[in-house]
Amino acid sequence: MRRILLVLAAAAAVVVAVAGAEPVLRQVTDVPTAVSWGVSDADALFCDSWRLSVETANAGPWRTVPARCGASVRAYMEGERYASDSAVAAAESLAFAAQAFASGEGGAMPAWVFDVDETLLSNAPYYAVSGWGLQEFNETSFDAWVDVAKASALPSSLKLYNELQGLGFHIILLTGRSELQRNATEDNLLFAGYNSWEKLILRQISDIGKTAVQYKSERRAAMEAEGFKILGNSGDQWSDLIGLPMATRSFKLPNPMYFIS
Repeated sequence: MRRILLVLAAAAAVVVAVAGAEPVLRQVTDVPTAVSWGVSDADALFCDSWRLSVETANAGPWRTVPARCGASVRAYMEGERYASDSAVAAAESLAFAAQAFASGEGGAMPAWVFDVDETLLSNAPYYAVSGWGLQEFNETSFDAWVDVAKASALPSSLKLYNELQGLGFHIILLTGRSELQRNATEDNLLFAGYNSWEKLILRQISDIGKTAVQYKSERRAAMEAEGFKILGNSGDQWSDLIGLPMATRSFKLPNPMYFIS
């Protein structure tokens, strides 16, 4: 009986301690508001969560960055976090590529597919002028920027690109840009330091009206029909990566500025 009473007393002490303690996990309703944290802190918290929902595709289709997140997106794109996130994605890609290549998984024609915009090339100067995604996409002004052909390389992507070539991968570039932009795209890729790709695939007249998922899936199927084994696929949009056939591994790069279906 004495032992039971001691156990009950200890349990009661634990209940009292827990009742007086701060909760370890916040509930959704406990998220601080602008009143308690100040507007800038609340916006920063919301925008970090919004960006996560974009990268995980929980946000679904969206047209513009929320007005309250313009400054946050700019800070992310211009700061160390974007570069770090991109570098981690590249490092994970290379680790997989080296293992897969060493195991002979790719057969005679191991291939890696890259998107172009916000994957190999950074259009940050264009989006800086257009509000970092606060404005809806303007095809006319973006095409004019493409024609300039001066977008810089994403450093971590250029490094990955060169390392994959060194391993022996066939590099295939699959972009939503138009065939009419081939010369400007090739010039820009060379300007940014990319070279010796196997193929540069752009949208043809027959691709007008197709979603990116349909268009890129069809092109991946054509690659496989030619004998390529697509071990990896890198893109900043989920529409670069999903749809059958898919690569053995797909790697999503960060992009909180725009959405392509």
